[in-house]
Amino acid sequence: MKVLDIIKYVFTFVGIAMLAGALFLYQGTRSLLTEAARAEGTVVNFMQAYSSHGVTYAPVVHFVNRNNETIVFVSSTATNPPGYAKGEKVEVLYFLTKPQEARINSFFSLWGGSVILGAMGAIFFLIGAGVTLVPMLKKRQGEYLKEQGRAIETDFKSVRVNNAVFVNGRNPFRVLTQWKDPSSSEVRVFESNNIWYDPTSHINSQRIRVFLDKNNPKKYYVDLSFLPKAEE
Repeated sequence: MKVLDIIKYVFTFVGIAMLAGALFLYQGTRSLLTEAARAEGTVVNFMQAYSSHGVTYAPVVHFVNRNNETIVFVSSTATNPPGYAKGEKVEVLYFLTKPQEARINSFFSLWGGSVILGAMGAIFFLIGAGVTLVPMLKKRQGEYLKEQGRAIETDFKSVRVNNAVFVNGRNPFRVLTQWKDPSSSEVRVFESNNIWYDPTSHINSQRIRVFLDKNNPKKYYVDLSFLPKAEE
């Protein structure tokens, strides 16, 4: 599906961009910790930021640098409730050439951005990669089982909608077949991989081939190669 291709590329690109941003922030913090001067600062006020989730408070800090200049900066991290009290003393880290970009010496102030961005980037990347890899792995498994597996003839049972998957307002379909194992008289039901159109009208035979893994019969592949390729 074209929609799945869009999701795949967008999520993968956004994930990579976020991970790159997290790495950039991480390297900037490492440089700050290596090169920074330190000073004692005081929380003098709070900058309020409004969003759909409510209001957050970023501490406004002033300190005196080595050139005896008074510097005022707004922390890059905001919380609700405020993480500091007005008048509270905090340690400040700053570059000598860019004192206005100072940061409070705390874990969240230093590493919060890279941790959050990295976590979000990993989620987006894994979703994009999953959309790519899962069908690829299923296809490879199907090809392997068609070559190395045990072929059995099963009875067509039904076509059902897979409500567990929902993309662009649509659910895929799965073909269900059943087979009675002659060695145990156990009746097994097999489900095909997802199909993005209703294949019912194209199933003219009541017999559908399934390939079982010889070493693990729980692994199988429902062969729907007889269905129209252009519609999948």
